[in-house]
Amino acid sequence: MGFFDRLKKGLNKTRENLTNKIEKIIIGYADIDEDLLDELEETLIMADVGVKTTDKLMTAVRKGIKKKEINTPEDLKPFLQNEIVKILTAGEDTTRIAENGPTVLLVIGVNGAGKTTTIGKLAAYYKGQGKSVLLAAADTFRAAAIDQLEVWG
Repeated sequence: MGFFDRLKKGLNKTRENLTNKIEKIIIGYADIDEDLLDELEETLIMADVGVKTTDKLMTAVRKGIKKKEINTPEDLKPFLQNEIVKILTAGEDTTRIAENGPTVLLVIGVNGAGKTTTIGKLAAYYKGQGKSVLLAAADTFRAAAIDQLEVWG
């Protein structure tokens, strides 16, 4: 298997990683303890949720445990789903899409922050809305960025 085939396979795993890993964590624990919470936190970070969002989710989980909203590991998945929905719907969408002609989105950030993955997800989102999407990869440092955009886009 070539490098790019392995990369594409890895990206598919990343996409499914969060839900599957959380389900596996839940099955592996009878009670909620620090090991479970540590594993959950690691899973969120490894699934490209981001450090700030992971911290916000873990804070909510710990509060949920204290308030008895989460009593068993099985309670974690629906609780996390609700918290993620709250985060995603909390802000206002300030993206301005041109009524006529092209709209250009510039994505910048530090290495490893998930820019390429986000660009691919945005492309899929806008394609799902019936828009025509053109991806231009300007990441000259990382040759695999184009293949990653093809997978996610």
